[in-house]
Amino acid sequence: MMRLKDFKSLHFEKRWAFPIAIASIMSIFIFATCFNLGTVSTVYKINSLFNSRVDPGKTIGNFEEGESQVPPPPPRPTVPRFAYLVSGSKGDLNKLWRTLRALYHPWNYYILHLDLESPIEERMELASRVESDPVFASVGNVHVIEKANMVTYTGPTMVSNTLHACAILLKKYTDWDWFINLSASDYPLVTQDDLLFSFRDLKRDLNFIEHTSRLGWKERQRAMPLMVDPGLYQNTKSNIFWAQPRRGLPTAFKLFTGSAWMILSRSFVEYCIWGWDNLPRTLLMYYTNFVSSPEGYFHTVICNSPEFVPTVVNHDMHFISWDRPPKQHPHVLNINDTANMIASGAAFARKFKQDTLVLDRIDSELLQRKNGSFTPGGWCKGDPSCSKVGNPTRVKPGPGAKRLGQLIDRLLQPPVFNESQCR
Repeated sequence: MMRLKDFKSLHFEKRWAFPIAIASIMSIFIFATCFNLGTVSTVYKINSLFNSRVDPGKTIGNFEEGESQVPPPPPRPTVPRFAYLVSGSKGDLNKLWRTLRALYHPWNYYILHLDLESPIEERMELASRVESDPVFASVGNVHVIEKANMVTYTGPTMVSNTLHACAILLKKYTDWDWFINLSASDYPLVTQDDLLFSFRDLKRDLNFIEHTSRLGWKERQRAMPLMVDPGLYQNTKSNIFWAQPRRGLPTAFKLFTGSAWMILSRSFVEYCIWGWDNLPRTLLMYYTNFVSSPEGYFHTVICNSPEFVPTVVNHDMHFISWDRPPKQHPHVLNINDTANMIASGAAFARKFKQDTLVLDRIDSELLQRKNGSFTPGGWCKGDPSCSKVGNPTRVKPGPGAKRLGQLIDRLLQPPVFNESQCR
């Protein structure tokens, strides 16, 4: 019979037999590996097994793993990309179409919008023209918003429509640099090659937005009254109406006002859409009850965001002539304004009536555009010219690039640039 002492001894031996065997096998494995591959290399590989989260850009000791290097991102194209919103309303189909063809460049992106007040026939005709145009069809960079938005120009629905277009552009494309909003009543004063050339060497975070904190009469007539825009909940356009009581000026942020037309950097547009802090959403709700909110929303967002204030250029790149005293809408431009438009150096002008002589003069003298064709550029190929797309990054600047470049240089001079930001 086995005694208790012998049983305990046997149990002790069995309990340690398995760990000893495993340790022996591991020792033989390590010895053999070190013998064949070298001690340092094996230690490195064993260390890698237990430390799988090695930063691929770092080295261990004096050794580098070529396979773990993250390739550098591809260089950004020298030629920038613009993303446009061109919007219109009832009766603006042909005006919008002319503006689009004057603006078109295969390197850029275009969102077109005829609001809900325009007849369904006009919106369908616009979509049909885009779809049947051979250049648009081959490049695929022109898009029509099919589900039209109601836009009341004195209310917040215009801001909503602009943000809608920005969201579409952010979702569809990852490589544009600046967003430009225009209406069917706008027209370019320079070619797209001029614009691309002039912006080529600029920092891609600059925002061209005309603004001021001196509200003047707008303080009592726009900031303090409360209004409601029926366009937010009706599918027919009607005037805004007033609500009581009036409100005081905000203390959590400072109000700014300015032009509703702007050139915004992609980084700022992303901030407005994604809003990684709450300011863009807070201000969107505030400006819901603000008269002519397109003249204040983006200006107040950017000037109350310290990270974006240094990027603000106090100009909207437009030539706009106001009556004196100013009215709700600017002076309608005519042939007599041509010299002042050219002297301004601006990239765009507004406001124009449909098919006026001044547009014909801009086409012939500034854009070299003939018979309703596209504005010529380095990309144009085929016979007739611009009927086919060549190299979209081949840019041929003209006199407009010199005028626009001189304007930008003046705006970016340190005293003017720094002293005009969010004041």
